Amino acid sequence: MTPHGPLLQRVWVRFGLCIAATVVATMALLAGSVTLFSEMQYRDFYRGLPAPVQREMDDLRDRGEEDGPRAMEIYARYWQGDLLFGEKWSLVVGLVVCLPVGLVVGFWVSRIVTQPLASMAEVATHVAEGDFSVRAQPGRMHDEMSSTVRHFNQMIDSLERMAKERRATAASISHELRTPLAVLRARLHAICDGVIEADAAESRGLLDQVEYLGRLVGDLHTLSMAEAGQLSLETAPVDLVDLVREALAGHAQRIADHGLELALEVPADGGPVWALADPDRVRQILFNLVENALKHAASGRWLGVEVAVADGTALLTVSDAGQGLPQHMADGPFERFPHPAGRRGEGSGLGLSIVRALAERQQGKVRVESRPEGGTRFVVQLPRANVA
Repeated sequence: MTPHGPLLQRVWVRFGLCIAATVVATMALLAGSVTLFSEMQYRDFYRGLPAPVQREMDDLRDRGEEDGPRAMEIYARYWQGDLLFGEKWSLVVGLVVCLPVGLVVGFWVSRIVTQPLASMAEVATHVAEGDFSVRAQPGRMHDEMSSTVRHFNQMIDSLERMAKERRATAASISHELRTPLAVLRARLHAICDGVIEADAAESRGLLDQVEYLGRLVGDLHTLSMAEAGQLSLETAPVDLVDLVREALAGHAQRIADHGLELALEVPADGGPVWALADPDRVRQILFNLVENALKHAASGRWLGVEVAVADGTALLTVSDAGQGLPQHMADGPFERFPHPAGRRGEGSGLGLSIVRALAERQQGKVRVESRPEGGTRFVVQLPRANVA
């Protein structure tokens, strides 16, 4: 086995074997035609010999002297015409037969090799015009070419997914911006017309809309920078136990206001759990997961946060006892703007997308799973830090 698969599945090996087989078959056909024509010519020559000479030739052949001096004398005396006539015609006949066979085999081999390339070229033309519905055909072989076609199709899948996300994001952003802007416009017009009074309560309502717009723009900026790999990170060994305790202390009142009981679980030995991460980004991950639980799982009245170590990674787990992920989020919990079109969520709709982007930016992972007791569990994996 090679890094790219079995040797016989390499395109250059198969191409070479096909060419070698074609050459061998052509040479065998030429040799067979020469032998056959020579044998036919010898039989005609033998039948034209006098009976005593025929018996002498048989005797010479039995003794293995058919190419000896006496045999050459007989050939020179009784052979009629050119001695190389048979060989010449046998070569002509062989070429007449072998040339079409070689051409057919050559075209067949070249068709097998170039068919995936032709398919990729045709599909690339469609993709350049914005049509992502077509895919290249790998052909019948399983070699580097089929692997290239498979990766080419995966690239088109990614481009199609990105195009869909871009259209969906543009539509969602326009919807998310339209609602608060419409509210601000209507309320400000009413204040200017003297319909409503610009008191403290009205100002707070307008300020809420402005803050929502600020959060939306900030989340979009964070997500775009993270996905572009340009988000600034200051990674260092971080004790997740201390960090989580400190962060939850700052959110304790907000969690209590939503009526949730907070349960923090740390390693039994009370020791630190060191992770190689940016502490500010870890706090942002924890904040987004907690806010997600407050918005969607407050009915469960319980919020669990756990810090642990498993399989050489540091784990940060946020669990709730709610009703689980809504149906519209179950298939893609980390997608942007997961709430249905026309329905504005309580947040920007980017919180979980930011969680995934920040985790992956720090060489980590995040997954979501259902709890057997009910509710949802988000597990963030971060690389361990070696601290003496």
